[in-house]
Amino acid sequence: MSRKDKPKVVVSWSSGKDCAFALHQIRAEGKFEVVGLLTTLNSENDRVAMHGVRKELLQKQMDALGLPAEMVMLPMPCDNETYRRLVGGTIEILRERGVQNVVFGDLFLEDIRQYREEQMHGSGLGSIFPLWLRDTGKLSRDMVDSGLRAVVTCVDQRALSAEFVGRQYDHDFLDDLPAGVDPCGENGEFHTLVIDGPMFSNGLNVELGEKVLHGDFAFADVLPAGD
Repeated sequence: MSRKDKPKVVVSWSSGKDCAFALHQIRAEGKFEVVGLLTTLNSENDRVAMHGVRKELLQKQMDALGLPAEMVMLPMPCDNETYRRLVGGTIEILRERGVQNVVFGDLFLEDIRQYREEQMHGSGLGSIFPLWLRDTGKLSRDMVDSGLRAVVTCVDQRALSAEFVGRQYDHDFLDDLPAGVDPCGENGEFHTLVIDGPMFSNGLNVELGEKVLHGDFAFADVLPAGD
């Protein structure tokens, strides 16, 4: 199948490891043409919500992936109706450009998948979940072994000590996780920023900034480092 005959897809992009590995899997399968990313940011601080990732690092990821991104700016707080309206408007633009599916990095939460599918069904686009129901214990190790490098940018202190924020997502991190914490953080225990991997043409040069406690969450501010 030539490139022009492949269905066009965009990847729902949070800046973290799961969406990055989903992109890697889709590219490896070769059945689709990945034409871009779809991401949401907090309009008040230009950061990816929950991950706390700066817009300038998101741009560096785009450059390393060789993909443009549609960035949806969301107010904070953002109710569900506003989210649907703003994201839905961007999805309609993508559909008009010939995009047929959105790729998601979700792993096993049925309610989240159902929400995604309902949202996409109403837009006329399909949903693809390349990592769905893969064993997260093995998947987490496969990610690390593939060369994927990520920084833990946020932890939910109700599930994980704040000492884990700012650490590299590697085998040592996985070995240190307490029982009951999903090794991919699928239940929201932690979030990451991918800085290198097989999906990138080059790694991101970053350094850790301030660590901040905000309610139940601990954040590590990741900064671009000098080249």
